[in-house]
Amino acid sequence: MARVVVGIVSSDKADKTIVVSVHTPKTHPLYKKQYSTTRKFIAHDEKNEAHLGDKVSIVETKPISKRKRFALKKIIERPVIPVEEAPENIEGATA
Repeated sequence: MARVVVGIVSSDKADKTIVVSVHTPKTHPLYKKQYSTTRKFIAHDEKNEAHLGDKVSIVETKPISKRKRFALKKIIERPVIPVEEAPENIEGATA
């Protein structure tokens, strides 16, 4: 059965490719401290429909290229304010 992973799109600059960051909470075995790890997956997006900041679901597939082993399954939710239009990304904006 193919593995399904949910994460946030951290890059959509390449054609038909997205980079998905997956945050996983973990507990240290000895000290019981909670910490978070981040792993990046390169996924195939045939129609270029996922964009920066989208929460997506990706599914494991046969190898598509050297590093692409996942494909976009569906877009779960889009950000309220698109990341490209956020105030900190606009030239000359002051908060």
